[in-house]
Amino acid sequence: MVMRPFATACVIALAISLGACQDGGLGGVASTRHLAPVPPKTLALMSQKGMSQNDPILIRAFKKEAEMEVWKRDGSGRYALLKTFPICRWSGQLGPKTKQGDRQAPEGFYTVTPGQMNPNSSYYLSFDTGYPNAYDRAQGRTGNYIMVHGTCSSSGCFAMTDESMAEIYALARDSFAGGQRGFQFQSYPFRMTAQNVAKYRNDPHTPFWKNLKEGSDYFEALGEEPRVGVCGSRYVFGGADVATGSCMPRVETLVAEKRDRDNQAVADLIAKGTPATRVVYEDGGQNPVFRTPASTTAFASLVKTNEPELPYDPKEFAQRRLGEVSRPETLAAAGREIEVDAKGRPVLMAAAEAPIPTKAAAAALAKSPEKASADRKGATRTAAAAPVPEPTKPAPAPRVMVADADGDPSAYQKLLGGLFSNGSAAPATPATDAATIPETTAAAKPVRTAAVEPAVIKPAAKADVKPKQAKPSAPAAPKN
Repeated sequence: MVMRPFATACVIALAISLGACQDGGLGGVASTRHLAPVPPKTLALMSQKGMSQNDPILIRAFKKEAEMEVWKRDGSGRYALLKTFPICRWSGQLGPKTKQGDRQAPEGFYTVTPGQMNPNSSYYLSFDTGYPNAYDRAQGRTGNYIMVHGTCSSSGCFAMTDESMAEIYALARDSFAGGQRGFQFQSYPFRMTAQNVAKYRNDPHTPFWKNLKEGSDYFEALGEEPRVGVCGSRYVFGGADVATGSCMPRVETLVAEKRDRDNQAVADLIAKGTPATRVVYEDGGQNPVFRTPASTTAFASLVKTNEPELPYDPKEFAQRRLGEVSRPETLAAAGREIEVDAKGRPVLMAAAEAPIPTKAAAAALAKSPEKASADRKGATRTAAAAPVPEPTKPAPAPRVMVADADGDPSAYQKLLGGLFSNGSAAPATPATDAATIPETTAAAKPVRTAAVEPAVIKPAAKADVKPKQAKPSAPAAPKN
C-alpha cells in the first residue's frame, strides 16, 4: 500500500513528460538571464535597417531548413527581416502536431503574449508558442507547453541554444516594452517557395501546407502581419474583414498577384518533370552549422549577397555550447527524400539506383518481415509480368514502379516501417497539383474566440478582390 501512491505519481510524471518540453523553472531561484541586453551588433543592424529597439517583432520558423527568422517593423510601417537564427534541434516529422506525446513541433499561426514568456525556464529562457490555438482545438488536437527555448534538446519544441535564445528573448522583451501586446509566431514545414510546393505536392499534408502558404503570401506580399481566423477546417487570412467575421476575406491585389506568379511557377516546374517527393526523418533535424562545426567553408552558400550581413556566422555557431542534444543518433540520416506517386505512395527505384538504407530503416523493416517479404514478392511478380521487348528493338528498363496495390495507405509503413509515422491518426489523403484548396465545410458550428488568437468564424458566400493598388512591393523573403 505504501508503494502504490509512489508508483501512481511516477506514471503521472512519465505521462506529462511525454507531452512536450517540460519547462518547470529553476526551483524557485530567481534568474537575471531575461535582463540581458540586445547585443550591440544587433542594435547596430537595427539602426542600419531603420528600426528602433522597441518596434514590434514577428517570428517565422522553418523546420526543413532549421531556421528561425526575427522580423521587425521599420520606419515605413512594414516588417523587414532583422536576423536569422539556426535552429539547433526540432523533433518529429514535417507536418502539424496532432496529439500529446507525438514529438511533433507544431505548424500554424500563433500569438505570443508577455504572459507566455518564461524568465526562469529550466531551458535557460523560453516562451510558449501558444499551441494549441483555435484552429488546433477545432481539429481535436491535444498537447501543451510547446516552447521555443535554449539548449539543444527537443521533444516537440524548437531548441535554439542558450545564446540564441537570450537574444530572441531580449528582442521580444523590448518590443513588449514598446507597447506590442503580442507577436505573431508563424511555423512552417519549409519555406513556401514554388520549388518546395512543386516538390512536396503529393505529401499527405499538402492541403494543410497550401493553406499555410496563403498566410505566408499575405505577409511576404504586403510586409504586414496577417489577421488570422478559422473557418471550419481552414485558416483564413486578411485584413479588418477577418476580425469582423468574414470567412472569405478580400484578397489584396498584391497578394493575388503573388499567388498567381507562384501557381504558374509550380505548374512550370511540374511540366519540366520535377519529381514529387516526401522528406523522412528518424526524429527531426537541426541546422548543418551544428552538425559539422569544423567545416565552415561548406556553408558559403548560406551567405546572402543582397544582405549587409551574413544570415549567421558558421564559426560563431560552431563554438556554441549546445548542452544536452536530444537523440543525436537520429541526426545522421535526417531529411532523406523519397519519391512518391500522385497518391502520395512511395516509389521503388531500380536496385542500382536505390539508396542504401540506414540501420534504423533496416531495423524498422525487420520488425515486419512478412510485409517486407510480400513487397519483394509483389515487386518480383510485377517485373515478371512486364512484356518482354523484341530483341531488335530493346526498350529501356523502367526506372520506377509503385510500391503497393492501388489505394493502399500503408505503403510507407511497408517500405520503411515506422519512419513515416508522425503520430497522426488521420489517413493519408491524395493531393493534387493544384495550387489552391477547395473550401471545406465544418461539421460543427464554428465558435468565436478571443482576439489574441485565430477567431473561429462562419462561412460567407464568396470572395471579393480589391482593385489594384499602387503599393510598392515588399522585399522578397530571403532564400535559403
